[in-house]
Amino acid sequence: MKKIIILVLTIISSCTSLKEFPKEQYYSFIYNFDRTFKNDSVYFHLKNPLMCPINIQLPKDSLNSNLDILFGKITLCKLQDTIINISFPNFSTTSKEKYIVKYGDPKREITKNKIGLPFPKGRKYKIIQGFNGKFSHNSATSKNAIDFSLKIGDTIASVDDGYVVGLIEKYKEFGTSKEWKEIDKSNYITIYHPQSGLYSQYVHLNYNGAIIELGDYIQKGQPIGISGMTGYTTVEHLHFNVKIPTDRYGLISTEYEFENGIKADKLKKGDVVKNITQ
Repeated sequence: MKKIIILVLTIISSCTSLKEFPKEQYYSFIYNFDRTFKNDSVYFHLKNPLMCPINIQLPKDSLNSNLDILFGKITLCKLQDTIINISFPNFSTTSKEKYIVKYGDPKREITKNKIGLPFPKGRKYKIIQGFNGKFSHNSATSKNAIDFSLKIGDTIASVDDGYVVGLIEKYKEFGTSKEWKEIDKSNYITIYHPQSGLYSQYVHLNYNGAIIELGDYIQKGQPIGISGMTGYTTVEHLHFNVKIPTDRYGLISTEYEFENGIKADKLKKGDVVKNITQ
C-alpha cells in the first residue's frame, strides 16, 4: 500500500514540475546596437538584422533626461544600418543601453490579400477558438486569432510568401496561471509578407519545432514548423494570428480572409476547416 502511495505522489510531482514557469527568457530575434559619446554628442549605431522594417525608440532615462525625446522614433528598412548623432553635452555614460524595438513601419500602406491555411494541403482541423474568444483572444494583439486543433507533432505551413523575422523554439513547458498569461513563454514563428505588409504568427510550437531559420525566404504552403504545447494553453493546438504594425502599440491583430471563400471571422468553435489548395 505504501509503495502505491509513493508512486502516485511521484507522478503528481513530476507532472507539476513540467508546468513550472521557466526562468529562461528567449527572444524572437537579437539586435546589436551600439552608442558612443564624443565631442559632446551621442552617436547611436543602429543596424536592422531583419528582412522587414523595424522601428526604434529609447525608454525614458533618469540619468539622461529628454534624450528619448530628442531621439524620437527611428524606422529602419530591411537590413538597413545608420548612425544617429544627438548633441547632448551632459550625457551620462553610466546609463545602461536600452532600446524599444518593434516590428514594422506604421506608415506603410497595408494591402491585404487572401491567404492560405496554416497547415498542409489535404489536412483538416477543428476550430478550438475563433475571433474575440473569451479565453485568450480578447486583446488588441490577439482578438483576430484562430486556434486550430493541431496535435503535437503535426506540420505547420506558411500562409503566404515571406521572410522569417522571428523565431523562438527553446521553451518546453506550458501553464495557465496569471504569470503564464502575462509573460509570453511560448515557441513561435513570425513571418513578414512584403507584398502585403502583413505579419503572420504561428504559436505553441514544439521544443526545437522550427524547420526553418531566421532570415529564410518562405513560400506559401511550405512546411515551417512542428506543432506543440508550449506557453499559455490548456490543450495542444496551433494559435494562428495575422498582424499589422501600429505607431503606438507595435504589432496588433487584424482581420483577414482565407482562400477558397473561407471567411476567417465567421469560423466558430467546432467548425472543421480543410485545406484543399496549397
